[in-house]
Amino acid sequence: YAFKCHRRNEGGKDVVYPVHSITFHGGYGTFATGGGDGVICIWDGENKKRLSQTARYPSSVASMCFSRSGEMLAVASSYAYEQGERDHPADAIYIRAVQDAEVRPKARKAA
Repeated sequence: YAFKCHRRNEGGKDVVYPVHSITFHGGYGTFATGGGDGVICIWDGENKKRLSQTARYPSSVASMCFSRSGEMLAVASSYAYEQGERDHPADAIYIRAVQDAEVRPKARKAA
């Protein structure tokens, strides 16, 4: 299946950003995508739904990884030259706590 993940409406146009990183949560089997828009989306692949989305990082999410326990997420934010050579924020690494509600799949509704 296909899903719309890193998109944003800018000036009336639907802008699609590349996915630079995917990491899987070992406890729940959900996964996170990090994109050129600087946003991380957490997905329930089984139910084909987005569970949560972070605030934007200063530049693209180049790489990320859940800790073994799934309680932390390491994020590398780095300009990926999607808009060519230009001034951009310095590369940075962030460690953020992950709330259970952000990564736990929702109960599937009975059909």
